[in-house]
Amino acid sequence: MLRIAKPDREPEIFYSVQGEGKNLGQPSVFVRTALCNLHCIWCDTDYTWNWKGTRFRHLKDAVPGYEKYDMGAVVAEMEITEAAGLVRQYPCKNVVLTGGEPMMQQDGLLRLMEELGPEYWFEIETNGTILPVPAFDARINQYNLSPKLANSNNPAKLREKPEAYRFFAQNPRAVFKFVITEEQDLEEVKALAGKYGISPRRIYLMPEGVSGESLAARQAWLVEQCKANGFHFTTRLHILIFGNKRGV
Repeated sequence: MLRIAKPDREPEIFYSVQGEGKNLGQPSVFVRTALCNLHCIWCDTDYTWNWKGTRFRHLKDAVPGYEKYDMGAVVAEMEITEAAGLVRQYPCKNVVLTGGEPMMQQDGLLRLMEELGPEYWFEIETNGTILPVPAFDARINQYNLSPKLANSNNPAKLREKPEAYRFFAQNPRAVFKFVITEEQDLEEVKALAGKYGISPRRIYLMPEGVSGESLAARQAWLVEQCKANGFHFTTRLHILIFGNKRGV
């Protein structure tokens, strides 16, 4: 079984274009898993972890009418064959395993990848705190890491796992995308890159934001920082095209 996010009553397995990072613009089928081991204060998929009764903070707490989610209402328990059938309905062999934190469900996702077969390309979007088991690692074509900085409001002991950082830093299939909210975040990125030996060519900086306006407010100075440090710049293409919507 897999736990798949279903914020709008239907499992969030959909066909779109990759909106961030190395494969920006690549048509892809997204499989959004539920559950996460981190709790980012600006997370735009908080329906994968922000359950009723938990103590986690979110920026939307100040929005009238916002409330934490009933886990049973937004998580679908799916058979592997059912999930594979939803993926196969689309004319695309590039699959992005995302979340939440998909590495929490390695057994189920490995079975899904085996069900779909070797003709599919698999990317996984992960916060980089969980090590893959060897069989799972063997099926992943690309790791899209999004390690969390202090701006996520996660404690350092949760967001930075040295063993995992070292594994991914040494893995040629891994790229690193950091969410930037303000200029001081850059010093944290550079410190992590130096600590774990991550080449600037493997680092992507992305402005935090859920609207074209909020992205635009940060992107000009962030582009200049990428030029100065040899990092890649990435925007959030899906936000620019579709707005802050789910399943696109």
